[in-house]
Amino acid sequence: MSDWHKIFAQNVLVPPHPQRGRQLSKESTAFQCVLKWLDGPLTKQGTLEGLSEADYHLRVSLFDVTYRHFFGRTWKTTVKPVKQLSRQPPRIVFNEPLYFHTSLSHPDVVAVVEVVTEGQRQDGGLQALSCGFGILRIFSTKPESPLSASQDKRLRLFHGTPRALLHPLLQEPLEQNRHMTLLESCSLQYTLQPHLPLGPARHLLPENLLVSGLQQIPGLLPARGETGDILRKPRLQKPVTCYLDDVFFILYPSLEKFEEELLELLVSDRVREGSSPWAGCALEVLERRLRVGVHNGLGFVQKPHVVGLVPEAEVAPTHSASFSRKAGSSLKASSGSQALVFRSRLRLPEMVSHPAFAVIFQLEYVLSSPSGPDGSAVSLTSLSPLACMHLVRWAAWSPSLEAASGTVTLPLQGGTRPNPSHCLAYKVPSATMSSEEVKQVESGAVHFQYSLGTEEHLGTSTESGSAPQAMWQPSRKAPTSPTSPSAPPPLRLAATQDSPVGPGLSISQLATSPPTRARPVSAGPSVLQPGGSQSSPTQAECPLQGRISHLEADLSQAASVPETSVTEQLQELPFTPLHAPIVMGAQIRSSGSKLSRAALVLLQSSGFPEILDANTQPAEAVDPTGPVTLNLQKEEADCLQGNEIVLQFLAFSRVSQDHRGTPWPKTVYFTFQFYRFPPATTPRLQLVELDQVGKASTGSLSHILVPIEKDGSCDAGSPGFQLKYMVDPGFLKPGEQRWFVRYLAVQSLQIDAWDGDSLLLVGSTAVPLKHLLRQGRPAVQVSHELEVVATEYEQDMMVMSGDMTRFGCVKPIGVHTVMKGRLHLTLANVGRTCEQRARSCSLLPPSRSRLISNEGAGSFLGGSLLVRGGPRAVKNVVQAQRLADVDSELAAMLLTPRQKGDGREADAVRRRKLERMRSVRLQESGGEPAPGSRSLAQQSIRAQHSRDLRAIDTYRERTKASLIASALRLAITTQHTLYASLGTAEFFEFALRNPHNTQHTVTIEIDSPELSVILDSGEWRHFKDAADLHTPVEEDMFHVHGGLAPQIYLRPRETAHIPFKYQSFSVGPPASQASAELRAEKGTDAGAPGRWHAVPTKHVKVLFRAGSGQPLAELLLSVEQQPHVVDQVFRFYHPERTFLKKAIRLPPWHTLPGAPVGMPGTEPPVHVRCSDPDVVCETQKVGPGEPRDVFLKVASGPSPEVKDFFVLVYVNRWLAAPVQTWQVYLHSLQRVDVSCVTGQLTRLSLVLRGTQTVRKVRAFTSHPQELQTDPRGVFVLAPRGVQDLHVGVRPRRAGSRFIHLNLVDVDFHQLVASWLLGLSCRHPVISKAFEITLAAGTGKGANKRITYTNPYPSRRTHHLHSNQPELLQFKEDSFEVGGGETYTIGLRFAASQRAREEEILIYINDHEDKNEETFSVKVIYQ
Repeated sequence: MSDWHKIFAQNVLVPPHPQRGRQLSKESTAFQCVLKWLDGPLTKQGTLEGLSEADYHLRVSLFDVTYRHFFGRTWKTTVKPVKQLSRQPPRIVFNEPLYFHTSLSHPDVVAVVEVVTEGQRQDGGLQALSCGFGILRIFSTKPESPLSASQDKRLRLFHGTPRALLHPLLQEPLEQNRHMTLLESCSLQYTLQPHLPLGPARHLLPENLLVSGLQQIPGLLPARGETGDILRKPRLQKPVTCYLDDVFFILYPSLEKFEEELLELLVSDRVREGSSPWAGCALEVLERRLRVGVHNGLGFVQKPHVVGLVPEAEVAPTHSASFSRKAGSSLKASSGSQALVFRSRLRLPEMVSHPAFAVIFQLEYVLSSPSGPDGSAVSLTSLSPLACMHLVRWAAWSPSLEAASGTVTLPLQGGTRPNPSHCLAYKVPSATMSSEEVKQVESGAVHFQYSLGTEEHLGTSTESGSAPQAMWQPSRKAPTSPTSPSAPPPLRLAATQDSPVGPGLSISQLATSPPTRARPVSAGPSVLQPGGSQSSPTQAECPLQGRISHLEADLSQAASVPETSVTEQLQELPFTPLHAPIVMGAQIRSSGSKLSRAALVLLQSSGFPEILDANTQPAEAVDPTGPVTLNLQKEEADCLQGNEIVLQFLAFSRVSQDHRGTPWPKTVYFTFQFYRFPPATTPRLQLVELDQVGKASTGSLSHILVPIEKDGSCDAGSPGFQLKYMVDPGFLKPGEQRWFVRYLAVQSLQIDAWDGDSLLLVGSTAVPLKHLLRQGRPAVQVSHELEVVATEYEQDMMVMSGDMTRFGCVKPIGVHTVMKGRLHLTLANVGRTCEQRARSCSLLPPSRSRLISNEGAGSFLGGSLLVRGGPRAVKNVVQAQRLADVDSELAAMLLTPRQKGDGREADAVRRRKLERMRSVRLQESGGEPAPGSRSLAQQSIRAQHSRDLRAIDTYRERTKASLIASALRLAITTQHTLYASLGTAEFFEFALRNPHNTQHTVTIEIDSPELSVILDSGEWRHFKDAADLHTPVEEDMFHVHGGLAPQIYLRPRETAHIPFKYQSFSVGPPASQASAELRAEKGTDAGAPGRWHAVPTKHVKVLFRAGSGQPLAELLLSVEQQPHVVDQVFRFYHPERTFLKKAIRLPPWHTLPGAPVGMPGTEPPVHVRCSDPDVVCETQKVGPGEPRDVFLKVASGPSPEVKDFFVLVYVNRWLAAPVQTWQVYLHSLQRVDVSCVTGQLTRLSLVLRGTQTVRKVRAFTSHPQELQTDPRGVFVLAPRGVQDLHVGVRPRRAGSRFIHLNLVDVDFHQLVASWLLGLSCRHPVISKAFEITLAAGTGKGANKRITYTNPYPSRRTHHLHSNQPELLQFKEDSFEVGGGETYTIGLRFAASQRAREEEILIYINDHEDKNEETFSVKVIYQ
């Protein structure tokens, strides 16, 4: 017998009374009870005659007074002798701690303490006599209030044995019952108190189990110190995760025979009983379950996992079986289908390397009756009383402590033998004449593979016959819960291993009730019978009941919150999550090529508008491939301070690599954002194909862009679309001219091209703006031919490497880039004179000096106290204003209505209108107003004016002090302007001077988290070196206590330089998006007043306060946010309400070309920050010399939300300035997963819901060759209606990828709905293979023939398809062939201009477009 079986047999518990167990379970409370000593004479003289060496011990049991029921297990102390003290009563010292935890917090739940004496009779036998008992109250009369006092208490003892408590005459209160007799002068000294340290170890001890601190508990380390009490401060053993794979059960003689016999015996039992609702009804198997849990001999460590099992025949793809097995029916035993299979992995993290720990397998059957007792069908609401669950087999396995993995086969057990669930199990076959080997086979076996402490899946077993090789799939007839629509069945591992308490209840758990209860066991079992002799092992180890009690426990605890146990902190292992990395910079950007002369001639002859300078001369053309030199002095000295930026979209050409089946848009539009203007969206532009002569002479130029009128026709005017931005001193803020020049020098304009009809993204491109620097010239223009590239991100796969394409570039993993076309774009910068002269340098704030001083910061030269501002250079002239106009608080208190309008002119107009209205009313009334009413009105107005004057006087007196104080504070206030961009740290120093003759401890208070004091001297020194500032650096300059503001000590008249750093990672409110209705103008002036995006100015206040609270200086910062550089744009399409996890790979920096992999270089530290605080952004180093991966985790919103944010990459530990800035767009779409076969049509339906109005819509897809919709064209979507959109998918290549599907309003070009179809495609089985060799470069194809024989006896119609229709054409796309006849298929292979090898698949489908056969043809062009 193993250690587990020994401990389990010795610790079988009697459950609480069923009525008490049905009560709502609460959190269990742990207790410590120390039994100290027993005083007084326990026995009368002559009682112990005939006994020698009489010693004493205590027995403790739990008792429910309400139901007169003993439960748990009786605990005994060690045997102690009597100590006779001089002149004192005898005393027996125990001093043994007792521990337990229970959730039955009721005053009627008590502990019964019995005093037992033991001695040897004259014949040598051992005799035990009960000397009395006491009732120890655990809980007070108030429920849920345990006795928490730790002081010593005395327990009175009564004559007799605890069996007396079972007598019906003993009623509450027991201690005052007349049938109870006290033991005179006898008492037990004890303490009872809650024991919180036992909380972390409660999962190792079952409820209501009384244990001693000196007892060894499996899962706990030995006690420290001399006491040996392991439960006083329990220490847990370190757990080991156990993984189980390929679990399957084999039942004898076969699964069908076993289930047939089980159902027949259950039906016969119900017929004999006669009182069951199943009497005379057929039964069927509703569910086969496996409960797996870790047991330490005392109880389950965690709630067992519940998973579903399916027969092996249902797992195999060539079989179709059912869960139902009806009694009395003739079932055929399928050969080899004797196993119940669970193919997923089971994870048991609570395993401990201890001999007493075992994994328990319990095979359960959930049975139900398909019809009621009268033969009628049972409705869903009546399912509950007609379902039951039975334990059929179980097994216990103790893993070996030496082996880390292996394969195990265990015999199953059943019958009346005690099991961890304390339920009667199904009988085992009678094998009295069989050997042990035969017995193990006849009872069944469980087979599995295990591994300890590893996440890697085990390989397939080498014994092919021991484990079926089919993958597990849920049955099509698996029951679903009526309360959760389309919820997955709780049979997957994901539902079990994510939560330690297992998955949610299935329908069988929700609908199952226990069968007819058998009679309960005796209320006082032999193990709890005080004073009685020890019973036989069979009686002591089998406190079983004939009912299923654990199912009710599951239902009662389903809604409770799982208990949070305090466990040992896990240590993280070095692990790098592998997402398929996207290589930064792998997206193809501007080609930098210039147009050919023939293309330029064609563009000029097409009638595009010419770009002229201020003197109506053509702008100077710049070579896009030439270098650009930036001279800031030349830009600032330019007399033409206005910059008119012109963008001309001329043509969009198709690439020559496209075959004729590739879709090509008819209309396009473009989106981009220039500088800090709002995002721009061009109108829809028609793609007009050039004539054949033009195409032949211009090569790549194929389509020009023509604006579309409102009626859908092409504009008869000049082609192309022109957009202008005016950037002049009226638009730029003071000091912003340098930032704009720097923006043009280093920035690239990101342009997205969209299909104007389907609203799908065609591709993206980027054009550098450095050629727009005029450098003193009147106007410049540059023409670009840009490659528009579409980037497809496949689903993350376990791919470990990428392909080297050229120096400095790596082909990204899981990312495909396809060039969709070439955009012909002209950029120009035309210098303009400005009416407003540029501000002089003296008016610019001293932001470049990096040093701010409060010497003569400000002063008050008189004037109004209500006018904010600094000193005036010439004279201080203040115009008188009404107090109500400058103070809104005062205006709210006045009774006189405030006159709207500015100046005397507005007042005169208002008076004239009032007089005219009064005259009209007098004429209508036909008389003059009464003089009395006019005088009353004048008196009322005078009273209001008088009251307002008093209010104004009071208000002035109250605010005079604060206004004077704020005006005087201007003398110590310094104003400064910062020009900051996203993520860049702006460093400056503030020269703080102590104006007093006493020292001060100055506290620096800042009202913005984006501005901080540089506390680290190393960081301070770095920023000073970068700014070329030569002020001194001090070590330990500031004192910081906790999270309070920093403090600095200043001596009298001392000046200290305070370093500050302003850095913002937020982009502020998003710019207003362009109108949804696409504009149709031929040209748009985007730089008109009121159209540009004005970034609000931020204000930050820094107050330097002395220890007395008096301010010494004040710094007011005005932060002007400047546009930032975007190095790359990523656009992801992801399912809605899920997490996007991507890795973007950075190329290694500061490594020499050709350096060996793994060589440690001088790579700087890499840090990343994100503009969105809800985005998880981090980087981890893979190894020395290896590149970095930036990991992104973003939560997508509801469809069709678009989330955009910026990622900043730094290679400096102080995050001074980002070296890379990425803009990431996340489009949230509805996801539909499709599993399909290449070449075969897979159909599905999508639900369309109408909007508030009638719409004419059409469905568009990104892959029209592989996806078709029905209806195909334009159809009407009824308002608030529901309609199906039928989709057919015929993929051409295998793998996992996404296809976009848009539903567009064709009248208003609005997106109505959008889906993301996730295709998971696999190749069909290839039945024949061919090979053909063709000559390359000749321009001639080849005709071939292959034969197909109809294997069916009837005539069939077949359809032909190919995965590469551009290389293979069929003579006929469909054909009919008679039964058993042969048909010849004609093939036409296209020519190739280069040598290559291609594999072409020929799909032969039936009339339902299901694949019948697939031929593979290998074409070799040489």
